[in-house]
Amino acid sequence: MKQYIDILDDREKEVIVGRFGLDLKKEKTQREIAKELGISRSYVPRIEKRALMKMFHEFYRAEKEKRKKAKGK
Repeated sequence: MKQYIDILDDREKEVIVGRFGLDLKKEKTQREIAKELGISRSYVPRIEKRALMKMFHEFYRAEKEKRKKAKGK
């Protein structure tokens, strides 16, 4: 998961790192993240979902590329 975090913008990174405790700290609630970023609590899950989808699509693209290279050998 960490290798795909670089494709996210700063706000998305903050949300994902905070929600999942990727900075080796305790996981934060949506309310805590919203307060830190100065946004509404209801906006946090939307940012989280968008960020996770970006990461998933990048992972999927990379896996597809790996399989393509493996077949070409």
